[in-house]
Formats: sequence, C-alpha cells, structure tokens
Amino acid sequence: MKYRKKAVVIEALQLTIHNTARIGDFVGGDIGRNAEGDIVITTLEDAMKCSIGDFIIRGVKGEFYPCKPDIFELTYEKIYENKKDTDK
Repeated sequence: MKYRKKAVVIEALQLTIHNTARIGDFVGGDIGRNAEGDIVITTLEDAMKCSIGDFIIRGVKGEFYPCKPDIFELTYEKIYENKKDTDK
C-alpha cells in the first residue's frame, strides 16, 4: 500500500541566534539548555536538542518538535506570512 500525507497547516519558526526568546514564547516557555549548553525544547517524547537553523514546529495536537531545515523544505511550503513573523 502507498499513502499520501494529509494536507495540514502547521505553525513553525526557524531558530536563529537572535530569536531564542521568541522561540520560548512560541513554545510556551518550554525552552532551556542542556548540560552541554545546547538549546532544548520540551516535546511529547522528552527534551530535544535544537540547532541554529532548525525549524520549531507546532504539531496538529499542539505539541512542539524540531525539524532540520532540509527536511522542512522538502515537507512544507509557505502559504502565507504574518507581518509580525518578519519583525526582528
């Protein structure tokens, strides 16, 4: 059998060195650093490491998880952009 992914609109922000506070707001404050100093977010599975450039995605059940940029670009396309999303 073959299956196609259902079309689902998600919210995501790309992690940069300048927007960690904004990512924290996006994920409801569930952001921190591990013992090595890496940025981590709370996911359904556990705390997950995020790298600069990763997209932080809010899933269909409100959960958050990181996604590498190359996988994100293959999986998602931008449908619109809010003015506030481009403010730095």
